[in-house]
Amino acid sequence: MDLVNALLSPLGFGVPLALLLCWSRGRIPRAWWRAGLAIEIACIVCCTPLGADTLVRWQEDRADAAPACAAPEPNTVVLLTAGARRVPRRAGDVDSLNAASLRRTLIAARLARRLSDAQLVVTGTSDKESVPVSVVMAQLAGELGVPAGAIRSEVAARTTWENARNVRSLEPALPQRIWLVTSALHMPRALIAFRAAGFAPCALASDRLAVPFDGLADLLPSGGAAEKTEAVVHEWIGEAVYRWRAASD
Repeated sequence: MDLVNALLSPLGFGVPLALLLCWSRGRIPRAWWRAGLAIEIACIVCCTPLGADTLVRWQEDRADAAPACAAPEPNTVVLLTAGARRVPRRAGDVDSLNAASLRRTLIAARLARRLSDAQLVVTGTSDKESVPVSVVMAQLAGELGVPAGAIRSEVAARTTWENARNVRSLEPALPQRIWLVTSALHMPRALIAFRAAGFAPCALASDRLAVPFDGLADLLPSGGAAEKTEAVVHEWIGEAVYRWRAASD
């Protein structure tokens, strides 16, 4: 799995491809070599902030294109976790949350405070967590003004697909129409999973990563740009898998 994740990066894929192109020049048909060179150039462009932010902006704009939430608004907010910087030590260990989890919680808490009779469901964990991230985010939501009695945690889901299925199985059952809060980059894949689970989600995207062009330095490769491109490719592959799973159910 680590090897697969490395190859999703334009850097992890581009470096071996460059070595292969150097070795294979004159050994393979010219059309194949030129096709490989075109892919290598695309990898280099995607390692620059300009190329990476172009991909990220296109992906995040897809979240904005999600259908608007028709009145009356749902009063149930489902918040997806985004992981932690380190393993949480206790429910109140807010410092353990990564930036995406913090931003998602701020957006979800603001929405829940605005809605009447709102309930907030936080879902997600990982194998490494003795204290689930969802519990920490739920604690933070309470500190941000969401009544404790209105907050529920789902602590078993480890993927977005499981988030949707596990939340659908909660008792008492959630209504079909919900607010779904996650990062803009992740929203298209999350919508597929929650619709496949029988929900009619209204999208509220947070944690946007795309930034405007800021000068000539954005034309030079950087590690952060490669990470952004890797995140977009991860979402595209995840979407393809989820569409296949939804069609197979």
